[in-house]
Amino acid sequence: MKLRRLAVLAAAIALSTTLVACSSGSSDSDSSASTTVTIGITDISKDYWTTFKDLAADQGITVELQNFTDYQQPNPILTQGQLDANQFQHLLFLANYNVNADEDLTPIGATVVYQLGLYTAKGYAEPSDIPDGGQIAIPNDATNQARALLVLQSAGLITLNGGGNALSTPADIDESASRVTVVPVDANQTAVQLQSLDGAVINNNFAADANLDPTSAIYSDLEDLTAAEPYINVWAVRKEDVDDATLNKLVEIYHDPSVIGALVEENKGTAVEVDKTPEELQTILTNLEDLIRAQG
Repeated sequence: MKLRRLAVLAAAIALSTTLVACSSGSSDSDSSASTTVTIGITDISKDYWTTFKDLAADQGITVELQNFTDYQQPNPILTQGQLDANQFQHLLFLANYNVNADEDLTPIGATVVYQLGLYTAKGYAEPSDIPDGGQIAIPNDATNQARALLVLQSAGLITLNGGGNALSTPADIDESASRVTVVPVDANQTAVQLQSLDGAVINNNFAADANLDPTSAIYSDLEDLTAAEPYINVWAVRKEDVDDATLNKLVEIYHDPSVIGALVEENKGTAVEVDKTPEELQTILTNLEDLIRAQG
């Protein structure tokens, strides 16, 4: 008899819960109804996030931004379910995380490519002005080093064996077919090398720290967007959420001219909007993951 009473009570609770749920979602006129989404980012101080949140609110989406200063945190926290999405990384960074953590975070939309630029203080107007035998500083961390080598190859200054890839190192340079030599240094020291070398490949943030006008770069990988594909910044979600309508709506909102336009303007044209489908992004990501696994 006791078991029967418990079963009846459980059924009543279940029915009550169902009725409450139906009631809360049945009124389209309820202006307080809103979906809340938590996004991990690393640049919360940027004004375009305020615009983005306002536009999302107009669509009934409450956006909560969680800012990180450590780039190693947003992906594990997304994996653990404490975020609904993150937007801070390029595809190569995501590929490295997925391979090393044995995870499958997935891109659902692109944002921009930020340039990696070649600068000089020697008065050269373009890469072809740099003399044969010149020296160019490049960042020595794995991700930026490979990208810098691809920039120099695209600029016609070096040749990489096999055409190079997102994991290339200075050991892959075909010296006999290259016009310059590279000098790997800490990324935060690349700008300093402008005083003594013919040029340097410098990340945007370190160029800003050195008061370099990013538009003064004599070359960047924005001039060869195919080579820059591994560095497309993306929205990432858990694989099971790739078709989530709200998250995909946020990707659409981000590309509103008032949001993406503000980002591009703030970066003085050194960020280029990218409009690739999730399927195209996934293909690039998968190829990068395969490359990372193949090279151990």
